[in-house]
Amino acid sequence: DLLLSNSCIPFLGSTEGLDFQTLLLDEERGRLLIGAKDHIFLLNLIDLNKSVKKIYWPAAKEKVELCKLAGKDAHTECANFIRVLQPYNRTHVYVCGTGAFHPLCGYIELG
Repeated sequence: DLLLSNSCIPFLGSTEGLDFQTLLLDEERGRLLIGAKDHIFLLNLIDLNKSVKKIYWPAAKEKVELCKLAGKDAHTECANFIRVLQPYNRTHVYVCGTGAFHPLCGYIELG
């Protein structure tokens, strides 16, 4: 119904089926951060498909191999699923992912 009435703008940047996990809304700067499987998206709230920025952040290959050896599914479990997007200060966001069952965290400069 929303599409038919032209009252929404679908996000087209996820053609890979990235399984979105977490969101962080930055109303002050008019943007939305989305954590997904092996990716972090930074979207413009006015037009979600304009100037999309994407960070590819996969789990280390050796961690993925260990995950598969432990009997986990390579496609649904052995990846870096972004679970935490937390404002740190005016310029950085604290980010954590599962890292194929070896969690990893870092800071993203929003610039």
